[in-house]
Amino acid sequence: MKEPLRILFICQEIFPYLAEETPIRQLNRLLPEVCQANGFETRTFMPKFGEINERRNQLHEVIRLSGMNIIIDDTDHPLLLKVASIQNARIQIYFIDNDDYFRRRRGLADEKGKEYHDNDERCIFFARSVIETVKKLRWTPDIVYCSGWMSALAPIYLKKAYADTPFFTQSKIVLSLADDGFRTPFGMTFADKVLIDGICKEDVGTIYGRKTGYNELMKLAVDYSDAIVQSEPTVNSVVKRYAMKRGIPYMQYVEGNNPAKYLDFFYSLIDKA
Repeated sequence: MKEPLRILFICQEIFPYLAEETPIRQLNRLLPEVCQANGFETRTFMPKFGEINERRNQLHEVIRLSGMNIIIDDTDHPLLLKVASIQNARIQIYFIDNDDYFRRRRGLADEKGKEYHDNDERCIFFARSVIETVKKLRWTPDIVYCSGWMSALAPIYLKKAYADTPFFTQSKIVLSLADDGFRTPFGMTFADKVLIDGICKEDVGTIYGRKTGYNELMKLAVDYSDAIVQSEPTVNSVVKRYAMKRGIPYMQYVEGNNPAKYLDFFYSLIDKA
């Protein structure tokens, strides 16, 4: 029997875990359900932001997958992995947690709207933690879908640092573009923090030794992606033009964000492999 196709969702935001029902959060909630209903096997990850109520959402720690240390800037950061189920959809959501980066803090900015000074490291921690967890699960995705700028480093890690890892060598990376962003650029040392075995300065040359804003981060994500989907009618025009010039498959925004259209796009990428 042919094995089911597998898709890994790396999502910054998913409804209902973040209360406001925005189009992107709802899309990230529906896509895994539609994929599963059509025969895909899925795994879905998001950060465990501090405002996510563990008791109400029935999160519990996955002990066998917790305890790894992610080293960032020569400092160990323990990974806690939690899981919850969206019962009526029969899908599970894995949550990446850490005491310093997520547990006691809300999303990307504090109550006054000030962006967290270590959002750069939170971005690194999230992407690397997802990949290491999938490795530990010994699960091989056919497609890796990245939604939200906190997932933007997953493409370079998968294409460079994990290029020889058998779980990811054939994976197609799909980057979702939405109307998101951040105001405060990452500091001059951000690129140095990104470096691990398999990634050299030349691989991050576009951001090395300079401040990294949203445009620069997303361009880096585009560079290491296999395809792009536009998930909102209006997205950053600079990043969109850059992505379209790459010459890789680009799915324009579909009115209503019909998940079935995404499924057709995913199938087209696999058929071309």
